[in-house]
Amino acid sequence: MNRISMTTIALALSMALGLAGCSGMSRQGKNTAIGAGVGAAGGAILTGGSAVGTVGGAAVGGIIGHEISKP
Repeated sequence: MNRISMTTIALALSMALGLAGCSGMSRQGKNTAIGAGVGAAGGAILTGGSAVGTVGGAAVGGIIGHEISKP
């Protein structure tokens, strides 16, 4: 497998495991976690698996998820 598909598979697996622990979280916490996961996946795909792109995407996605669910 090439690097991009391995990164995508690893990211999807870690997102699934991470979201399994969200059962006791608030709605805002869940949205933040989901936003971070989606942002990380998007950042990894758009930058070809770059660590900086993945972390940057997670940060931006987490902030967006957090802000969307504010009252």
